[in-house]
Amino acid sequence: MGDTYIFSTGSELGRRHMDHLEELLDGPTVECLEKVNPQPGARCLDLGAGGGSITRWLADRAGPRGRVVAVDLTPDHITERAGVEVYRHDINDGLPDEGPYDLIHARLPLLHLPRREEIFKTLVDALAPGGWLVLGEFSGRPLTPLSAPSEADEALWVRIQHVSHDVVGAARGMDLTWAHEVGGRMTEAGLVNVHSLERSETTVGGDAACLLHSNLNTQAEPLLLAAGVTAEELRRYRELMLDPRFRAWFYQFVCTRGQRPETA
Repeated sequence: MGDTYIFSTGSELGRRHMDHLEELLDGPTVECLEKVNPQPGARCLDLGAGGGSITRWLADRAGPRGRVVAVDLTPDHITERAGVEVYRHDINDGLPDEGPYDLIHARLPLLHLPRREEIFKTLVDALAPGGWLVLGEFSGRPLTPLSAPSEADEALWVRIQHVSHDVVGAARGMDLTWAHEVGGRMTEAGLVNVHSLERSETTVGGDAACLLHSNLNTQAEPLLLAAGVTAEELRRYRELMLDPRFRAWFYQFVCTRGQRPETA
């Protein structure tokens, strides 16, 4: 993962990246996890734990008798506490602790990983009987611009999204179709009670979603320039992400859960 993942969450820019994701996605993520209802004493895995907000939520639910394993390439922002084990680890090398787990949660790492199918099977195999797998992913629904200062700005937005996702991201193994394939994969793997939640909303220049777009664009700048985007286009794009006259649909977040049967 280290040589394919575009973003460095261990930097200060990465810290803000994590903050934006937590502000935008913790609500629907917790809504999905609450349906699973982890109990005191639960054994949990938080894969791609990022800033640690969901790790902390799981630890609160699992309580002192529970166990939460938090895994990330750069877990610098995860605060250790009783009942939480933090691993600096690449999931491409397998799990640092094979479990079994009553709940496995992963938000956004699999869509970036070329070996996502293999890793998905590893996660399913690590579930305890009755255990839940909860995966949150961004889908490939078009990020349609709704208003902008000019037609040229709308065209720039569309161009940057195309190069970011279809050129730079695709070359690194990113797959935005995966979000809507997860439910089928869970069913094929023998999981039951499969259910998906979809959430999206509009974003406006200066809000958390546009700040995230600008942040990701900044982190990916060398790759975008190599793909033919100009420095002037990047400058204008980042200005647009602060302009309240700009409005567009944000990513559609798809959170899917499935349960391993209690008995084979």
